Amino acid sequence: MNTQAQPQAGHHDDAMLNTNYLKAGSGWKSWAFTLDHKRIGIMYLVFVLAAFLTGGIFALLVRTELASQGHTIVSGPTYNKLFTLHGAIMVFLFIIPSVPASLGNFILPMQLGARDVAFPKINLLSFYIYLVGATFALVSIGYGSVDTGWTFYTPYSLHDPEAATKVLYMTAAVFVLGFSSILTGLNFLVTIHTLRAPGLTWTRLPLFIWGMYATSIMQVLATPVLAITLLMLIFERVFGLGIFDPKLGGDPILFQHFFWFYSHPAVYIMIVPGMAIVSELIATFSRRVIFGYFAVAMSSLALALVGFLVWAHHMFTSGMSEYANMLFSALTFLVAIPSGVKVFNWTATLYKGSISFAPPMLYALAFLFLFTIGGLTGLFLGTLNVDIHLHDTYFVVAHFHYVMMGGTVIGFIGGILYWWPKITGKMYNFTSASVGAWLTFIGFNVTFLSQFVMGSRGMPRRYYDYLPEFEQLHRVSTLGSYILAVGLFTTAGTLIQSLARGRAAGRNPWGSVALEWQTQTPPVFQNFEETPIVTRGPYDYHLATDEELREDLYAVDPAK
Repeated sequence: MNTQAQPQAGHHDDAMLNTNYLKAGSGWKSWAFTLDHKRIGIMYLVFVLAAFLTGGIFALLVRTELASQGHTIVSGPTYNKLFTLHGAIMVFLFIIPSVPASLGNFILPMQLGARDVAFPKINLLSFYIYLVGATFALVSIGYGSVDTGWTFYTPYSLHDPEAATKVLYMTAAVFVLGFSSILTGLNFLVTIHTLRAPGLTWTRLPLFIWGMYATSIMQVLATPVLAITLLMLIFERVFGLGIFDPKLGGDPILFQHFFWFYSHPAVYIMIVPGMAIVSELIATFSRRVIFGYFAVAMSSLALALVGFLVWAHHMFTSGMSEYANMLFSALTFLVAIPSGVKVFNWTATLYKGSISFAPPMLYALAFLFLFTIGGLTGLFLGTLNVDIHLHDTYFVVAHFHYVMMGGTVIGFIGGILYWWPKITGKMYNFTSASVGAWLTFIGFNVTFLSQFVMGSRGMPRRYYDYLPEFEQLHRVSTLGSYILAVGLFTTAGTLIQSLARGRAAGRNPWGSVALEWQTQTPPVFQNFEETPIVTRGPYDYHLATDEELREDLYAVDPAK
């Protein structure tokens, strides 16, 4: 049985330890040098949301340019820069750190009954490393922005004279960001192993913890591969080494193998945290025990394992042998099993549940619908003869966004809405949050369902111009992106408004049984006034009925 760690900052007095974490210290230095995982999580949240806004603006500019044939608002070279920046910022600055660094940092120690992460100073260091990486990315934009695509494929990233400095700074940014990801993952692994509350055994861990555990394993093992790959790219560019450059005896396909050996596990680094959040939401808002708890927990680890084995399904058209193609195609279908386990068990949990359609649950249900489409369309791309036709078309763009945006981002927003009362102590307006959820769902489907049709008809991705037959579908997709933006801004406005006008949240407005909801709202500096002792698993507890929640929930909900 594990024992609870003592407070990491021993110089704090008892009064401060039992003070609301938002009031435990004032001034910018109390934030800049904090070792409190909750404040570090909030700082991460602010910056990843800023990256989301920036990447989203680039996406809207791309869609606006594609609303009609030929020149619309930008030139061809500028268009190349816009979609490159959209991809690089969204993947490396937003989606990968989004859930683990922000919500994971805030929630994970409390769900474990711990007072902080295992290494608070390293936790703060990882945040500043993230800021350094983001600064390198901004510098690359200042030089005119990289236009190689977010994958930095060689030999283009080596030989384009205009991209020389930009590629170096952007790849250096991703290289630095990788260290932040590694340190966060390592911190979480040690925290989960050593700082669990007494009685919180492995079979009693919340499914959010299992998701963070699997994600951390992938971060620690896969990220160094990307770091080494980008370092070799930088060395080749600066010193003229023959690694990937065919003119110097290198192999450009080798870069693709190295890049995707990281980037496919990175897909699961992005999606597994979203799945972890959805498990929490479905259990809470369906008032039911998660069906097949152990299977859902193990499926997260299975995704972490299989994710390392399927990288080359991105390279079916690169000239690999037919036997390698067959092997990676078969492994691709294998990935569908743990994903299917999760979807089936979530659906079974909903069956005959007392479902509450609160805003976080709307995002959980949207996740189920959108991720299922993303997963099923991945089977088309895993089929060799079909992939030859669909490779590098808008079908791939739509599939990727259904998994990443429809999965990770939708889950992330649902998690923010779910834990917002705990983080801020404020409730938001349910009506406007629900409107934002529906607009986001409708706009997303309008944007990307049309892209499935375009891709199946042969529309290549990343093209600045296109044939007349695709113009109507591009206009529909662009309209959908505007609806999606309105939905996201509505949600953001709802949360911002709650900070100023929201009513005080109760200790546990959702009736959740996880440990983080059993402490004060907002939490005290040390998370718990006394070390919690766990006697049963989180999904063994009685879930409050709607009647039991009515007085507390409706008292703090301004929309009710």
